[in-house]
Amino acid sequence: MAVISDYEEEASNPKKDVAAGVSGSGNEASSSQDAALEALLSKSDNDPLKLLETVIWFVGRKSKVLELEDLDSRISEIVSKVKTTQAKQREPLTKLSNIKENETSKGISKVSGTRDSKNNAREPNISETDIKAEPSNKDTVPEVKSVGGVSPKGTDAKEGEEEENDEKGIKPNAGNGADLEKYSWTQTLAEVTVHIPIPPGTKSRAISCDIRKNTLKVGIKGQPTILEGELYNSVKVDDCFWSLEDGKTLSILLTKHNQMEWWRSVIKGEREINTQKVEPENSKLSDLDPETRQTVEKMMYDQRQKAMGLPTSEEQQKQDILKNFMAKHPEMDFSKAKFS
Repeated sequence: MAVISDYEEEASNPKKDVAAGVSGSGNEASSSQDAALEALLSKSDNDPLKLLETVIWFVGRKSKVLELEDLDSRISEIVSKVKTTQAKQREPLTKLSNIKENETSKGISKVSGTRDSKNNAREPNISETDIKAEPSNKDTVPEVKSVGGVSPKGTDAKEGEEEENDEKGIKPNAGNGADLEKYSWTQTLAEVTVHIPIPPGTKSRAISCDIRKNTLKVGIKGQPTILEGELYNSVKVDDCFWSLEDGKTLSILLTKHNQMEWWRSVIKGEREINTQKVEPENSKLSDLDPETRQTVEKMMYDQRQKAMGLPTSEEQQKQDILKNFMAKHPEMDFSKAKFS
């Protein structure tokens, strides 16, 4: 790489003192060296340990420094020296921060005392020690997370997962839908099925079910409407129908207009599901034609990648094209290039 080659001459001398070389580069590094190291760190996914591993491999290839018998002790000495130097450099900033904090605390205490004397308030003054004793939510008190699956209060660690699911949507039921108060629903990529409990013995002529392209209204004649609102997405009205099951359940089949999308809810505004948790049956995928199945599998793969914070198939393809271009043009320096 063009950036690493700048250091080949220095790394090729195995007799040079390792501790002196590293400590010198840490204290007196030029701006050009900083820029080069920052570029290397960026290419190492901003992982300092990965950068260190890359440097060790590089030095090992270009010199015999890894053959030194006391290499481990020298590296430990370098790390210790750097820690000590950085601690000394931070000392003045820490003292200055403490002084400012004390001055702020005293100012608050004085203001509190003045207000109490003017208003003859019964509440005690907030003293400097009281302010210091009260921890800061951001800096002093760290957030306590569950360890080993058990939260600090003894509750199950799944509570945090449930809260996260509430933000993205509830976990789907076994039919990739949801069980709500007045009804339940399931879905495939092609259809949505709504199940509404009704009083036993209800006749079909008493059912009022109005299915339109973007709306749905369901109820029993002479009674309040059970379900009404705008559908999550449009449906094919001619392919939708309803039926009574055992005289106590109204089943409504809605055929999706876009059969490559998972619905988050039946009616907009109702509680939504987390579509990233949807688990379609493999047997249903096998029934699809090759082109549709490939599209569905790609969509499912991209959903999993997004859930894990990883690049989608399209983003991976762009990265591969970029890597191939960089490999074909080694004479170009991409260390300072920014890619979106």
